[in-house]
Amino acid sequence: MNSILNQWRTAVEHTLDETLAKVPNPHLRAAMAYSVDAGGKRLRPLLLLSVVAMYDGVVAEALPAAASLEFVHTYSLIHDDLPAMDNDDLRRGKPTNHKQFGEALAILAGDALLTDAFALLSQHYPDKRAALIQILAEAAGSSGMVEGQVLDMDGERVHYDLATLKHMHQAKTGALIQAAVAMGTVFVTIPEADQAALADFAAAFGLGFQIKDDINDVTQTTAELGKTADKDVAEHKNTFPELLGLKGAEQALATQIQQADAALKSLTVDAATLQSILAVLK
Repeated sequence: MNSILNQWRTAVEHTLDETLAKVPNPHLRAAMAYSVDAGGKRLRPLLLLSVVAMYDGVVAEALPAAASLEFVHTYSLIHDDLPAMDNDDLRRGKPTNHKQFGEALAILAGDALLTDAFALLSQHYPDKRAALIQILAEAAGSSGMVEGQVLDMDGERVHYDLATLKHMHQAKTGALIQAAVAMGTVFVTIPEADQAALADFAAAFGLGFQIKDDINDVTQTTAELGKTADKDVAEHKNTFPELLGLKGAEQALATQIQQADAALKSLTVDAATLQSILAVLK
C-alpha cells in the first residue's frame, strides 16, 4: 500500500491505543488490546478514511469513526474464534483471545469492544452521530454480520447453493466493509452517481475479500495464514472452492475485482487509495 495509507494506518493505531488506554479495568483492557493490537491490515478504517480524503474531507475528524469500525471487526473475530463458534487456537499468528485469557474474559472483551464502538461515535460528531451509528449498527446486527454468522453455523448441516453462499458472505464479511465506505460518505458531499458507484465498489470488494480468504485457506499453510485453516474448508462445506472448484473460485474472484475496478473508474475523483486497497485481492 502507498505511503498515505501507511500514514493513515499509523493515525488509526494511535486512536485505537488512546481509546483503549481509557478502559478503567486493567484485566479487561489487556484482553481488549491483545486482539486489537494483534495486527491486521486495518482495511475497514482505511476504506472510510479513503472516501473522506477523496472528497476533500478532514481525515483527522474521521479517525474515531475509523476506530469504531476496527473495534467492531475485532469483537467479531474474538467471538468467531470461541469454542462455541469456530473453536480456533490461532489468530494472526498468536493464540486466540480465549486461549490467552480464558473464554469468559474473551466474551467480555468482545462485548466491550462492540459497545465501546458505539460509545466512540456517540462521544463525537454531534451532527453526524445518528447516521454513523445507524450504518454501523445495521451492518453489525441481525441483518448484517450476525445474520452471516448464523448462516455460517446453519451451513454446518447443509450445503448451500451459490446464491445462499454469496448472501452469507455479503452479510458476514461484506456488510462491515460496505459500512466502512458508507460511513465515509457521511463526512463529505458526494455526487449521487458517485454514491452509487462507491456502494457498488464496496459490495464487489466485500465479496471478493471473502472469496480470496476461501482460496487462501486451501492454498496456504497455517503458518502462512497466521490462523487455523477454516473449519468449513476442512469439512468441505460452503466455501467458494468447494462449490466452484479452485479454478472457478479464482474466476469468481477475478469477476469481483473487475466489478470493483469498474466502479472506481466511474468516479468523478481520483480513487488511487481505494485502488491500492483493492490490490490486496490480487
